[in-house]
Amino acid sequence: LLLLLGGSGSPGTTPPPRAPWAEEQGAVPERGAWGTVRYEAVKKHLGALSKQYWQYLACKVWQEGCEEKEKQQGEREASPIPGWGFPLVGQDYLEILSAWYCSFGKCCETGDCRIINNITGLEAELTGQLHGQHLAKEVVLRAVQGFLQSPRPRKALVLSFHGWSGTGKNFVARMVASHLYRDGLRSDCVRVFVSLLHFPHHNYVDSYKAQLQRQLSETLQRCRQALLIFDEAEKLHSSLLDAIKPFMAQHGSEGQADQQRSIFLFLSNLGGNTINEVALDFWRAGRAREEIPLELLEQRLRLELQEAAENSYAHSQLLRENLIDFVVPFLPLEYQHVKLCARDAFLARGLPYTEATLDQVAQMMVFVPKEEKLFSAQGCKSVPQRINYFLP
Repeated sequence: LLLLLGGSGSPGTTPPPRAPWAEEQGAVPERGAWGTVRYEAVKKHLGALSKQYWQYLACKVWQEGCEEKEKQQGEREASPIPGWGFPLVGQDYLEILSAWYCSFGKCCETGDCRIINNITGLEAELTGQLHGQHLAKEVVLRAVQGFLQSPRPRKALVLSFHGWSGTGKNFVARMVASHLYRDGLRSDCVRVFVSLLHFPHHNYVDSYKAQLQRQLSETLQRCRQALLIFDEAEKLHSSLLDAIKPFMAQHGSEGQADQQRSIFLFLSNLGGNTINEVALDFWRAGRAREEIPLELLEQRLRLELQEAAENSYAHSQLLRENLIDFVVPFLPLEYQHVKLCARDAFLARGLPYTEATLDQVAQMMVFVPKEEKLFSAQGCKSVPQRINYFLP
């Protein structure tokens, strides 16, 4: 409005100094010829602007508004409005307005602005930040991508992560959350449950079960695509699994499948020794860890986990009922992997490092077995704290 009233010139340019109209051109009555022209110009420009705002917003929010917008766009191109650079000014404000509106409603390509499903970013981070886990990277990426590309999945995607502490199970779960959801683990569509933290007392299992059912139902109703993470899954009580299983089972109708698209991640240290034995056997045979096939580890893991069910490992019920789609093994980390974790920790904090420093950090870790000293007993779990010893 100020630009229109302030004289000629395109938006964003500084108008030349103006002399008083009365002195240069003579006084013009408020409703004189010049006043009438300026009034009509302002009315025309503002009317066109408000109309474009409405059409743009309608197209963003309601798809049926796009046809009208395209029609009007053709008319504007045929008879452009002089003196108003809408693409230079109005479009920026429309993008801001649209982004603001998106924070409250469903208007993005995924149908929900909380959901971004950035598979390319997930692949890049798995490749660059997850060290020594070629099997986990391949399984997680293919499973998640295939599930998201399916128009009507008939059941939830269920992945079970297994391996020693510090090998990257929680790390990958955070990656999945951060690349599928705008707010990562803080998203309304993501829930994280830690067995000993959220369900510590077996005497209150019935209460936990009711709370868990309610929380899962609310999350699935709130988000058409939910991510549910259960850490320390080997400590889940069997009654809690009874509350979870209905949300993972095969849907009875297509409509129900559309409403309950969800991903379950179970994180467990169980099976770590079996995975380590296979990795050690390959090393002793002079074979690279990248040669370890998924089929071998998955078969060994399923046998061990099903045997553990007899010792009250409730999570194995999911295997027996074929609710787990993929068992994801996390291999033990070796010396070079610990060095890479140390490098990432230095880079994350913007600190300088040398190869000698990375070696010093890795040498502070405990390696097993006692004879070979091949695998880091803690994985990379305490590496970020270790670099504090090398701060100036």
